[in-house]
Amino acid sequence: MQLYPLESRGVLSIAACNSGKSFAERVIRELCLIAKKEDDNLEYRLRDTQEIVFPNGEVKVVINEFIRGDDFYIIQCIDDPLSDRSVNDNLMALITATHAAYQSDPDHITVVIPQFPYARQERRKTRESISAKLVAKFLEDAGAQRVLTLDIHSEAIQGFFNYAKLEDMHASGEITEYLLNKLKLNKKNLVVTGPDVGSAEKARHYSKRLGTSFAIVDKARDYSKPGEVESMRLVGDVEGKDILIVDDMIATGGTLIHAATLLKENGAQDIYVAVSLPFFNGNAVEKIEQAYRKGIIKLVIGTDAVFWGEAFVKNTEWYEEVSVAPLFAKVIYNINRKRSVSQLLK
Repeated sequence: MQLYPLESRGVLSIAACNSGKSFAERVIRELCLIAKKEDDNLEYRLRDTQEIVFPNGEVKVVINEFIRGDDFYIIQCIDDPLSDRSVNDNLMALITATHAAYQSDPDHITVVIPQFPYARQERRKTRESISAKLVAKFLEDAGAQRVLTLDIHSEAIQGFFNYAKLEDMHASGEITEYLLNKLKLNKKNLVVTGPDVGSAEKARHYSKRLGTSFAIVDKARDYSKPGEVESMRLVGDVEGKDILIVDDMIATGGTLIHAATLLKENGAQDIYVAVSLPFFNGNAVEKIEQAYRKGIIKLVIGTDAVFWGEAFVKNTEWYEEVSVAPLFAKVIYNINRKRSVSQLLK
């Protein structure tokens, strides 16, 4: 029996749905390293759970261990490129896992979702649902008391939760460290921008971290056609400069390639891309590959919040991966030990 210090929230238990297990294992490895540094002599492991899929597609998650009184964390990656399970399949698995935890009576239930589903459907443009609000309600109704996510598409989603706390972490620290220490980019010749006005604040944040200037790409989108861009214009000077395009995600890649092409037309040199969530939906990989071959994009840096596997990283010349598992591990550890997490969320 392991004894936990009084300053903690109790036994730190981690479970995962099937699509979250790979990320959960990386988080647990980092937790073990933190524990070793803290000299707390505690071992962390993945709790025994079972995700059952019925012939008609229904799903349920069963927790096979005693967790009453625990500080319980459920990890799930909603968009999993290495699985044939859909976003909706994985969301439903998460909801059933959360409710299974609620029925098992832990003291605290935290949902860990590096990718917040339906985050781009956070406002109404026509006769449609605000789907991100529904996801918040589903999670709360299932029993979640806290949600950890990464670079959520819209901060307004925090207001969709009535009871649970939404903690939005940022990959900028891990990515900027990679840019400076691994790629060794020349900050004096670097301009940071985003692929649209919505990412301007993120570009400003990165430019402050890196100590560079930034530009703005203004995009007009045709909302009647998903993924279609009507026009773009550039605000700022990029002539002869290397460019870092930053955004929260790459979906189909259309906006990114339009922006990179516009920057090249205005005299930009090497173009690097940094994103927290490299979804690469549809034929995005093929489109980025073409842009790389044409010299439009030099490199894309993504995180393992969307895990494409070691083979993809090794065999894709234009892609590099940065792990955010250490960040999640630190936040989880600090929450469990009742320590501040504010510096970790920046």
